[in-house]
Amino acid sequence: MVEQLYKKILLPTDGSKYSDQSEKHALAIADVNDAEIIALSVIENSFFINLPDSETVSEVNNLLKKETEKNLNKVERLRDEEGLDVKITKKVAEGSPARVILETIEEEDIDLVVIGSSGKTGIDKFLMGSVAEKVVKSAKCCVLVVH
Repeated sequence: MVEQLYKKILLPTDGSKYSDQSEKHALAIADVNDAEIIALSVIENSFFINLPDSETVSEVNNLLKKETEKNLNKVERLRDEEGLDVKITKKVAEGSPARVILETIEEEDIDLVVIGSSGKTGIDKFLMGSVAEKVVKSAKCCVLVVH
């Protein structure tokens, strides 16, 4: 009998096409290993912290929370469409994505991170995403970068 390599898999998701690909890989790996997936969506709200209108900040934050929930629900839909029996725990956090991912690895005792190579923003579309790169360099567990 082969040893169970992964018990907890962290799946950061942002709704990008690379994130969509990482979801498929994470579900397949979790299914084979009888592992749990922690699906994480991070709200990066640092860009509007200095806005003077707190009502606008609140509205933007609510929109971002709805988007993150949509991203997380997509993981469950994919699992159900594939007919897999994989436990998924959804988690939403605010802050710097790389920092939140690294903190979650420690807090949740993660064995594997499955992350898309690029996110939705800027030059990350052309290079390995800065978030994925930071996670690869700093994580104390295995990291699978999906392109």
